[in-house]
Amino acid sequence: MPAKGLSAELSASAPVFAALGDVTRLRLVVRLSGGRPQSITQLAAGAAVTRQAITKHLHVLAEAGLVRGHRLGREQMWELNLRQVQEARRRLDLIAQQWEGALSRLKTMVEEDG
Repeated sequence: MPAKGLSAELSASAPVFAALGDVTRLRLVVRLSGGRPQSITQLAAGAAVTRQAITKHLHVLAEAGLVRGHRLGREQMWELNLRQVQEARRRLDLIAQQWEGALSRLKTMVEEDG
């Protein structure tokens, strides 16, 4: 992928990786990765933060497209947006490919000079 295309990919993924950069939000993603929607009450159970804090973190994750919420009766149920998670993984794979290419070029250059 050309550098310009990679730059656009990285710009588009920045909000996702920023959202995942917080340990509480990362824990929420892990809890939701079980595949079934969960309420804020369920997600807050055993957490070291309040339900209000969980709600704020879920909204950050939702803005990044990582989770989505829907009403079920009186409860707000949250689930992981697998498509966005898969897209983030694809972008990480692109970064890894760029690194592998750079390291390979460096190795070739060092071996040629040596």
